[in-house]
Formats: sequence, C-alpha cells, structure tokens
Amino acid sequence: MNLQELDNKYVLNTYSKNYVNFVKGENAKLWDDTNKDYIDFGAGIAVVSVGHGNKRVADAIYKQVSNITHVSNLYGIEPQAKLAQKLNLLSKMDVQTFFGNSGAEANEGAIKIARKYGEKRFKNKKFKVLTLEHSFHGRTITTVKACGQEKMHDASFAPYPEGFAYMQDIHSLYENIDEQTVAVMIELIQGEGGVHPFEKKEIQDLAKFLKEKDILLIVDEVQTGIYRTGEFLASNAYDIQPDIITLAKGLAGGVPIGAVMTKLKDVFEPGDHGSTFGGNYLSSAAALEVLSILEEEKNSGKLDASIAYFSSKLKEVYENNAHIFTAMVGMGLIRGLRVKDAQSLQTIINEAFEEGLLVLRAGKNTLRFLPALTITKDEIDEGFKRLNNALKKI
Repeated sequence: MNLQELDNKYVLNTYSKNYVNFVKGENAKLWDDTNKDYIDFGAGIAVVSVGHGNKRVADAIYKQVSNITHVSNLYGIEPQAKLAQKLNLLSKMDVQTFFGNSGAEANEGAIKIARKYGEKRFKNKKFKVLTLEHSFHGRTITTVKACGQEKMHDASFAPYPEGFAYMQDIHSLYENIDEQTVAVMIELIQGEGGVHPFEKKEIQDLAKFLKEKDILLIVDEVQTGIYRTGEFLASNAYDIQPDIITLAKGLAGGVPIGAVMTKLKDVFEPGDHGSTFGGNYLSSAAALEVLSILEEEKNSGKLDASIAYFSSKLKEVYENNAHIFTAMVGMGLIRGLRVKDAQSLQTIINEAFEEGLLVLRAGKNTLRFLPALTITKDEIDEGFKRLNNALKKI
C-alpha cells in the first residue's frame, strides 16, 4: 500500500490531507520521497520553531532517551524543574508552571485554575469565562466550547460544558462582565481567526481594568509564545502580566508539550490536576535545548534581523499584488496577507505547493506565514521566489 491507501484504511478521517510523503528536513526545507524540495513557511503550524532536523535538539533528545525517557510525575524530574525555572526567567514574571502535552490541554488547565480560583476567592463562586468571537482555544469538549467560533460548537458533540460567553470585541468584554465572571481568556493575536493582532493600548487598558475588578486575565499564547512575535511572549511585547499564560506549539520544537504558567501559585493542591506524560524527561530536555537556541538567536540579533528581512519581502509581495491582497497583518514571524476571496486563497495555497512552498490558511481569507524562527536569508529568498511564481498563475 502507498501512504494514502494506508492512511485511508487505518487512520481516522479527521483531516483533509495532502498526501505528499516528506522524508527529510533541514531547517526551513523539506524533501519528499521523490526528492522534490519544498520551502516550509508553515513550520508544522508554528511548531518547528528551530527548524527541521536541528542537530542540537536531536542530540539533546538522543542523550536523554539513551538514559531516561519517562518516570511519571510521582517523582521529581530535574529537566522539568529546570524548564519551569527557565520559563520564569524568560517571561520576566513570577510564575510557576504545570506541564501537559498540547495547547488544548494547557487551556484546559488554565480554565481549571480559574474555576478553582473562583471557588476559593469569593463567597459566591465565580465560574464564567469570557472569550472573543473568532478565537480558537482547542478541540477538547471544554476548549471547543471556549472557542468563540460558532462553527466549532457542532451539535453532534453536545452537550457542552456551561460557563462560557463570547464577545464581539474587546469593548464588549467590559459591558458583559457580571457577578459570575471569573476570567477573560484571549489571544493577543488571533491565529486561527485570521492573524488578527489587537491594539497594544486596548489590551493594556483591559488588563488594568480586570486587575481592578479582581477578574483573571488568561492569555492563550499557544501560537504566539516562544519568540514567535519577536519577544519571548506576546504578553512581553504588549507590556502586560497576565494571571495565566498557556504555551505549546514551538516550545519543544516538535516534541509534544503544553504549559500553563501562572502567578496563582496557591490555587491548585495535590490531586487537583495531573498528566501522565506532561513534562517528562524527553519533552523537558527537548524544550530546554529549544529555548537555549532561541535565546541565542534573540540575543545575537539574528532573530530580529530575520523578522525584518521576512517582513520586507512580505511587503513587496503585498504591494506588487494589490489585485489579490487587501491587507498585510501580524507581527514578528506570525504574519498574514488578507486575500480578496476564499477561492483565490485556496488557489494560492495549491499553486504555492506545486511550486514547492508550504503556506497556510487562517480564518476565511488569510494566507498565513509561520516559518521556523531560525529561517535563513537564502531560505526566505527562495520561498518568496516560489510564492511570486505561484501568484503569476493566479
């Protein structure tokens, strides 16, 4: 059987897939089983933060799994403790961290912390979590319900947990906070919602207001964290200190991991939450090496230079194709080009693939770019050359 036949026969049908068979990767470049090469402007949806086939990460993983891979969280795990310390230092916030396996699991943990806080902190329990329209927070039953996209609330999976409400915009949050509201949960840049960044001042004003009202601010940084915006956290770029921050995707460069960072250190007690695999030796060791690499990239100026160069090339494409694109959005290396219509967007993605370039969709009409943070100038040049070739066919 070929790949498509194997997949169709044995894997549950939950994705519309392209059955290219990738067999090798090097930084922002991939090769399939016919030896055709591709420039990867998607990085596994912001996951492969230090590129494919990173030798330092591979060596760290090999060293760890050659010794201990897993013992469970019934015991202290040194790389996990060191990773939590590293997140505290890089975030510049006084936080402790719980480790899980995914962004959805991290957001589940954040919601549980908020609900427990609402139980312990107030005479009459507060439990409601407000989110924004077009938001995306995961695909578990609870995190699907937290998503502010009606299409995510498929009746097939009902009934859903109660206690969520969805606001049209930041301003609407103020008007809908009530006596049951314990937290506001937002993405500072809505990734799946179309690479939509909020204004810095409106976020800062919201953070100040919530603090005054003793309402928690949860920031979902599953896609924007780990230097994706150019700063360690989007929260750092916005100059705010949320009560809870969730991370996943780029934290371990492709090894599954999720993290809930919180300033609320005394809410959970032993038995309140857990994860069999979360923060084990393998994922923690991988994450420590990823953070070491990215810290070097940031401190050396390489990351900022790559962001500036990528942005300049993206601007050229936008300005030279005004008949296709209506806006350029995002920041750092989470970027997007608004396309005039959904049909044109899909055509661009398909033609780019044929040219050997991987790009992504966001929302209904946004071409999304999430390259490895270690992407080189040559890889950027080649990627945009292929994108321009694809656009000529539109």
